[in-house]
Amino acid sequence: MSKVTTGATMSLDGYIADPSHGGFDHLFQWYGNGDVETPTANPEMTFRTSAASAEHIRALTERTGALVVGRTLFDLTNGWGGRHPLDKPVVVVTHRVPDGWAPEGESFVFVTDGIERAISRARSLAGGREVGVNGGTIARQVLEAGLLDEVHVDLVPVLLGDGIPFFSGLGIAPVDLDGPFRVVEGVGVTHLAYRVRRPA
Repeated sequence: MSKVTTGATMSLDGYIADPSHGGFDHLFQWYGNGDVETPTANPEMTFRTSAASAEHIRALTERTGALVVGRTLFDLTNGWGGRHPLDKPVVVVTHRVPDGWAPEGESFVFVTDGIERAISRARSLAGGREVGVNGGTIARQVLEAGLLDEVHVDLVPVLLGDGIPFFSGLGIAPVDLDGPFRVVEGVGVTHLAYRVRRPA
């Protein structure tokens, strides 16, 4: 069964965005602060990172078979122009399929009947590889449903002071994690990976 992971770039004080869902000019500097190019499925988006971060991105892309995202992230990115930069199928959790989109498209599948169904659908699309969960609200729901296996953090040396935490409003806290079992030191970012500890 496909492993379910989530990841986010996070400030040193624990935020994945500022209070207005911005702050990305500070959080995502590491995607452009190096000289190793990593192309994406979007020809206008090429990452230029340190060698260590480039290898981290390549490994993540190879491990991932499908993604699960929330409607807020889908709308904020305008559906990535119709194709996610990782070029993986994306399951969008929503209450209503957005206008102009088919419920079951080639790149996007819209699930309106809950997070468990979304994870199940993504696993069927992942071909045995990992299911990546993006967006703090969706990640929280997956964790609360007992379906999350790993938490990955791209920790950047900036203090936002206020903002949106990775797992805002977590209803089952505290949750113990094991690790980090992987630490990759890039330039302007440290990539960390933790396993969700299952209750005894």
